[in-house]
Amino acid sequence: AEREAERVEQRRKNRAHREELPVVERVSDVPEEDRVCPCCGGHELSKLGDGLVTTQIEYVPAHLVRLAWRRKRYACRCGKGIVTAPPPPQVTDGCEYGPGLHAHVVVAKCADALPFYRVAKQLHRAGAPVSRATLCTLFHRAADQVDAIYKALLEEVAEAPHVFADETPLPVLAEGGCDRGYVWTFVSDKVVAFTFSASRSGKTPVRILGGTEGSLQVDAYSGYNAVTTPDGRVRAGCWAHVRREFFRSLDTAPADANEAMDRIALLYDVEHRAAAKGVVGTAAHRALRQAESAPRVDAFFAWLADRAPHLTPKSPIGKAVRYAQKQETALRQFLADARVALDNNTAERALKPVALGRKNFLFAGHDEGAENLAKLQTVVATCQRHGVDPQAYLEDVLVRVNTHPAKDVAALLPWNFRPPP
Repeated sequence: AEREAERVEQRRKNRAHREELPVVERVSDVPEEDRVCPCCGGHELSKLGDGLVTTQIEYVPAHLVRLAWRRKRYACRCGKGIVTAPPPPQVTDGCEYGPGLHAHVVVAKCADALPFYRVAKQLHRAGAPVSRATLCTLFHRAADQVDAIYKALLEEVAEAPHVFADETPLPVLAEGGCDRGYVWTFVSDKVVAFTFSASRSGKTPVRILGGTEGSLQVDAYSGYNAVTTPDGRVRAGCWAHVRREFFRSLDTAPADANEAMDRIALLYDVEHRAAAKGVVGTAAHRALRQAESAPRVDAFFAWLADRAPHLTPKSPIGKAVRYAQKQETALRQFLADARVALDNNTAERALKPVALGRKNFLFAGHDEGAENLAKLQTVVATCQRHGVDPQAYLEDVLVRVNTHPAKDVAALLPWNFRPPP
């Protein structure tokens, strides 16, 4: 019943969005030879009202235009002074391509995971062939423009009390093949941040979160150890990773694997009920976890301790049990802090566009290109998190950031964005 109510509400919202579409009126007239009365066969017909209206949702193919800005000029009667209208909005001085095209290239790659050759094919169909080299130039120019915004977003992540983090490989073109680089994501309530590094070492978490306090939700990877110290952030574990380990042992130890997954499912049941009550992250949520989840966690680890001596350490089920036991302290962190989620799926979902892009465009051309990809991916993903159209945002910000005071860059952040009138 709840799912059906959600579907009905979504359909209502979709209809409301369609009602906001611009209306293009077209007139369909009765052909001259068909203007005959079906009853008496007469031809003297008169117009009846404004006619019937039939609506369709139609797709209008994208197209490019050449904007010709006529800048007016005024001359003083003294014969010496001339005043000229300011130049049109530009990403950089003298740039042939407008901010809208720059924004389109960024959104196509970062939001839709399209490689540049596919974007070039789209533009060719739109009537304006643009080479892949030019698209690369537009993309990297946009990254240079939003550098101050990107740094401000990273600062927001560092100040967040709770952060999700994860990383995924990104090949980088090198002589004779590709080197293995990594894109990292750090997600807070307000920001979905990405950064690139040539290695998977713990230097990246230190660079982003070093010296900060709060909690950090990650998997068991040791690269995050440098920031989850007594003087740093508290490490929170991921129950989804624990469940996956037991899922992998279903074929060899179905009874124990199913028992473990059933116990973990009971923890998720508590979270679903908290979400249904609208108390996620509140004191009421923490009280619910203490009352119901804590005894289940105690029972789960007691069951692991009882089963461990009877399992082969190197078997899939033995490895799953050891994985959970080693993470016990981190896995219990959600019981003490309502801001901590049950798993790290938030960070994994954030990396999905990166994984799709890796599948489509295969690799980054160089380290700087991968860094620019992470930078623009941060801006686009944060816009989407706040329900802001990244195309409209970038089209506006790529121009405004040129003249905006550096100290007021917060006004340009996605959650403060207001579309221009």
